[in-house]
Amino acid sequence: MIRFDSVTKRYDGTGEAIRNLSFQVDHGEMVFLTGSSGAGKSTLLKLIALIERPTRGQVLMDGRNIGRLPAREIPKHRRQLGVVFQDNKLLAERSAFDNVALPLIIAGLSDREIARRVRAALDQVGLLKKERSKPGALSLGEQQRVGIARAVVTRPRVLIADEPTGNLDPWLSLEIMKLFGRFNDIGVTMLIATHDLNLLGKLGGRRIQLANGELSEPEDDALVF
Repeated sequence: MIRFDSVTKRYDGTGEAIRNLSFQVDHGEMVFLTGSSGAGKSTLLKLIALIERPTRGQVLMDGRNIGRLPAREIPKHRRQLGVVFQDNKLLAERSAFDNVALPLIIAGLSDREIARRVRAALDQVGLLKKERSKPGALSLGEQQRVGIARAVVTRPRVLIADEPTGNLDPWLSLEIMKLFGRFNDIGVTMLIATHDLNLLGKLGGRRIQLANGELSEPEDDALVF
């Protein structure tokens, strides 16, 4: 489903963030991207979301080279994705409901359909009763769950998460990862960047480790070519 074929991303002034990277993620997989800060995890996810484009090589989704998509097709590509950020990027003056509704409003759905989907997404993350609460009235864990609801409300095929538990304590981190597992159980392909190796032993999924922008050991269970 997602394939990196000899991908390099170079930034002016800082050099190569990832280098000659090749791997594949199949439909419905849960994959954890691990490695120290600066290893290239965030850059990899940005290439999938077309926040960045590769300097060399190909990033393919369903056999299509997304790195060559014209700008007018990027919004359509992103509608296939749900994105979860470490800092959740919620709008402070908007309620949980309004934050989750934002991508549906942009997509032009009817008010009735927006309300139905938003409440279903908030219910999935256990926050339906707090739909009118603003982020400042929510705990960090609740804020992150609002961010997850916003990511899944569009019913994405792929969900990517960049250090989604980085600001949470161990118990909340495990709860968030279990929530991701439930979405994976219904067929959503997951790529999660994390430095929390303690969580990986409690969850299924495949691990791809990066070091200095390249694949690194342990990597014997990954599909690398």
